[in-house]
Amino acid sequence: MSNHLKRLNAPGSWHIAKKTTTFITKTAPGPHNANAMPIAVWLRDHMDFARNMKEIKQVLRQKDVIVNGRPCRDPKMGVGIFDIIALPKIGKYYRILRGNDGRHVSIEIDAEAAKTRLCKIKNKTTIAGGKVQLNMRDGSNLLADNTYKSGDSIILSLEPESRFKIVGHFPFAVGNMAMIIGGKHSGKVARILEIIKVPGSVPNKIILEDETGTKFDTVSPYIYMVGTKTSAVAKWGHEA
Repeated sequence: MSNHLKRLNAPGSWHIAKKTTTFITKTAPGPHNANAMPIAVWLRDHMDFARNMKEIKQVLRQKDVIVNGRPCRDPKMGVGIFDIIALPKIGKYYRILRGNDGRHVSIEIDAEAAKTRLCKIKNKTTIAGGKVQLNMRDGSNLLADNTYKSGDSIILSLEPESRFKIVGHFPFAVGNMAMIIGGKHSGKVARILEIIKVPGSVPNKIILEDETGTKFDTVSPYIYMVGTKTSAVAKWGHEA
């Protein structure tokens, strides 16, 4: 596998200039999928916190960038949907979301909001000893009881003394609130009206209604639960 990536071939979700230089930092294997944005690209091309790779590496060596409660040292580490990036020395905190154009957007939040993180459960498995392991959409996993189901979202603490402790739960169910993270309705927050199960390998169809009363449909992989009766995360990520 090549260690190089040309800017022209970079995922559209990164939203970077295509012709400034030939190459761009390639995402290392790890969290999220191939569309994950390297932290180096986020620092330099999106936020202008660094001018070049030398400055990026210096910032990371000093442990000034905290991703999901842990210092990031690898400039190629990928960040994606609902990740929390903290820059405590300058008092800046951000949540990564997907905009209505399918691009990554960085929403500034306060220090209190940066203490927790929303994660989607992709599936769950039973491991040795009969313990239940929740496997998250971003590739992380943790042990929990059998209360949680695939498609649910859980809120995890990012506090050092309770990191990865479950402090909230939004079930994937009719009547609850979801954010759309893909397709032409990306970025919308709406209430689930119906879950239509489709036989075979085709994703289930989800019928939703937004705050204007407009109904639309999408597929289950694009659903990210964000609340029950009301949304705990507003359209662009600010806490309600």
